[in-house]
Parts: sequence; structure tokens; C-alpha cells
Amino acid sequence: MSVDGEVRQLMSEADEPGWEVDPDDDWGVAVVATVGRQLRLRREAVGMRAAEFGAAVGYGEDLVYKIEGGRRIPRAEYLDRADEVLGAGGLLSAMKEDVAKVRYPKKVRELAKLEAQAVEIGVYESISINGLLQTPDHARALFESWQPAYSPEDVERLVAARVGRQSVFERSPVPALSFVQEEATLRRPVGGTMVWRQQLERLLEVGRLRNVTLQVMPTSSDAHPGLNGRIEVLKFEDGTATGRSDSAFNGRPTSDPKQIRILELRYGTIRAQALPPRESLAFVEQVLGET
Repeated sequence: MSVDGEVRQLMSEADEPGWEVDPDDDWGVAVVATVGRQLRLRREAVGMRAAEFGAAVGYGEDLVYKIEGGRRIPRAEYLDRADEVLGAGGLLSAMKEDVAKVRYPKKVRELAKLEAQAVEIGVYESISINGLLQTPDHARALFESWQPAYSPEDVERLVAARVGRQSVFERSPVPALSFVQEEATLRRPVGGTMVWRQQLERLLEVGRLRNVTLQVMPTSSDAHPGLNGRIEVLKFEDGTATGRSDSAFNGRPTSDPKQIRILELRYGTIRAQALPPRESLAFVEQVLGET
């Protein structure tokens, strides 16, 4: 874990029962406001003051007011405890699914939705390990290195969002996933030796899944179409696709068939120049052995 990682991970959930609401996320704002209103109405219906309720669920009065006022996203444990204390018969706990979605930043939620619908996902990464492949500690170390700095609360929210996207590996039927990682991304000891080793072990674990192809682009490789940055292509069951490249179409997502074909051509060329899957896994094992 990074320098501050362990300290931030040990933040007490009793002191931080949720995340701030993204004011630009209209749907999220509406969901959190509705949940907060229901919590307040339930509390008032049983005649409990905010301070009394806070003591019963294990949180401070001020944070109770923030949640009820729609200014804070409650954690799942908070809703479960509130349901029990207020005798809501499961109605408050049932809100956890929508609240869990709001926890993720809007852009991440939209990306996760696309990934959840895709039947094929192909990604080339030149700078860092792809988010779908990152361990929580690796992701945390990356977010903590950002400038200007994220608050500890925002770091944990972003980590949760990134890890949440990895449910794509648990889908049924499973999508076909392919990743090409530049060698340099495997050799950068993000978060320190232990976190680095765990990340390499995670790559080996995922790379051995039957629906996953993991390839490494050696630093010794000749020039290729990915040298200007990431390429990502997602294909859907209806035959449509969406993609993005750091170096094409102003870096914006595109669904234009002509532009998708360009991205597919570039990605296919990259895969052809990278090490084959079996050699790539052996390469990751070699790097792990050197750590």
C-alpha cells in the first residue's frame, strides 16, 4: 500500500457513514434526497430525535441530519441499522441497491453500464494497469498520487467504484475480454513492493480465466499504433460498438462504424505485435519473481 494508504484505509466508518453527493449527478441527487426523506419520516413517525437515533445506529447527530437532508450518501450498513432501529420491515434496507449505484461517480457509473452490456471488451494500456485489472490497494495508491489531491473520502469512493466495475468478470454469460499491457506498467512498483506483487498476482489470476486474453507489449517492441495512448473497444450483442482512443477523435467515445473500424484495426495490430497470451503470462511470472 502507498505511504498514506494504510492510514486512510483505517478511517472509522462510524465517523464517515457515507460520501458527498455529486451535485452534477441529477439522478443521484434525486435518489439520495428520496432516501434521506424516507429516513427522516420514519424517524419522526416513531418519535425519535436525531441525536437519539444517531446514538442507536452508531453515528453522530450532525451526520444523521446530512443524510436525511440528502447531502450525504448513506452506506449499506447505515440503512440496515436504520431499518432495524426504526422497525421499517426491510423497506429501508431495500434502498441499498440504488444507493450503491449512486456511490459511484456519474462517469464511472456510465462506463460500468456499458461494460455490463458488452459481449466483447478490448483494451490497450500504455501508462497504467487497466482499471478492470487493478487490485483495490493498487487503485488506492494511484488515486492518492493524483494532483490536486483527492480527499480521503473521495479516494475510497473512487476505489469502490473501480472495484465495482470488476463485476464484469462474474457475468453470465461471460464476455470475451482482451487486454494488452505495456511492459512498463508491470514494472512500476505502484504502492510499494507488497502492493506491486499482489497486483502482478492478480494479473496472473485474471489472465488464466478462459474468457480473458492478457498480452504484454515488450518495451523492446518496434513502433506500433498504441504509442499515443489507450485504445478501448466495446462490442454489444446487437452488433453495435463503442470505442475510444487517447489519440483519435479528440479522445471522445465514438459509435461511428467507420471510426470503430479504425480503432479495431489499430487494436488488432497492437495484439499482433504483443507477446502471445502464454508467453505473456510467463513474462508476468518472471517480473513477479524479480520483485
